[in-house]
Amino acid sequence: MKRIKGIIFGIIIGIPLGLWFGFNMGQDRPLLSNPFGEPAFQEKMKQTGDTLIEKGGEVLEKSGQALQKKAQDDGETPSVPDQFPQQ
Repeated sequence: MKRIKGIIFGIIIGIPLGLWFGFNMGQDRPLLSNPFGEPAFQEKMKQTGDTLIEKGGEVLEKSGQALQKKAQDDGETPSVPDQFPQQ
């Protein structure tokens, strides 16, 4: 009976602590920080920068595709300079 109480107590305490620590680790925060707290200014700026870079890359990709399509419609074959090898 004592063993079952210990197991139940460990589960009751272990699951919330594991979730707390795991959530903080997933958010790249210190382990003992508040998982429900607002992100710090640095984190907000990092997220904004990541979003900006991602959307900028999408815009560049779409514009490159549009240029290739326009070049093909004009009858020209797009050529890439030798110094920029395609992947």
